[in-house]
Amino acid sequence: MERLHFSKYVLNFWFLFILFIGMLPLLLFNVSALNDLSSSLLNLNTIFLSILIEALPFVLIGILIAGFIQIFITEEHIQRWIPRNPVMAVIMSCFVGALFPACECGIVPIVRRLIAKGVPIHAAMGFMLTGPLINPIVILSTYMAFGNDLRIASLRMLVGFVIAIVVALLISFFFKGSQFKVSLQSYSLTTTSQQTSFITKLVNMVKHAIDEFFDMGKYLIIGAFLAAFVQTYVSTKTLVAIGDGDSSSILVMMGLAFILSLCSEADAFIGASFRAIFSTPSILAFLIFGPMIDLKNTIMLMSVFRLKFVFWLIALVATVVYISIWILSAYL
Repeated sequence: MERLHFSKYVLNFWFLFILFIGMLPLLLFNVSALNDLSSSLLNLNTIFLSILIEALPFVLIGILIAGFIQIFITEEHIQRWIPRNPVMAVIMSCFVGALFPACECGIVPIVRRLIAKGVPIHAAMGFMLTGPLINPIVILSTYMAFGNDLRIASLRMLVGFVIAIVVALLISFFFKGSQFKVSLQSYSLTTTSQQTSFITKLVNMVKHAIDEFFDMGKYLIIGAFLAAFVQTYVSTKTLVAIGDGDSSSILVMMGLAFILSLCSEADAFIGASFRAIFSTPSILAFLIFGPMIDLKNTIMLMSVFRLKFVFWLIALVATVVYISIWILSAYL
């Protein structure tokens, strides 16, 4: 078992190492400014590295929290804290997520660990959808990005919170069980004995965090690269030209949020730059949909959950966001 664990560690390491070697010419390009590489390739490299640099700190925080949950939180704790009633469980998880500073990719390993510990799938999704969207850092950055406009920040928080509750409740109705991929059905639930010393627990926590990093890191890299590729070679001008009416502009801004894969702590500043082009409802759709679902965190979700569940999750979030903003647009 130890040999298998070590082999998995080595394979993940070599995967990341090979990706780094593949990136090396692009990294060197930034230093030597080789003229034979096209500007689009340079742009791809710049966007790719910026997404990685932006996401990695939050992913590292997420995996440390996941390691803490694995070692210090038992199934008995989870059963005591989570209400048995699905509605109450969803509401509680959304409130906890709203107070939890995390980005949409850093929260995936935390959600995976929580579900493995016994948190119901609907409660975990409520936590996952609200955490990156309406935590205090995101609300403050939104308030500042829109020129100290409390209205936009409040709408993002309130509408996003309601949407997260609705989606999580729909998931509780349609899906049961962990929805993990078959390869993760026997996902490790190793717990540490209460008699183990604190130092040993701390060491075990770091070990689990390292495992989590190599498990999720490669999918973050793949997702960041795909997001950078789409941003480089898909014209945003074409998407903007489509958004003439209110209905189409909401869809366009949701599509941009998915493609750009911005960190939720910074997306408000990009959203504010569209104020001269798009209406308030469409910008609100951008600010709500992006932190819930984007390209890079979709890749990470696909590495953990069944594809059917991920597709349904995306469809539910997109539908509820669109309908909610479309209804709200009549009053804004």
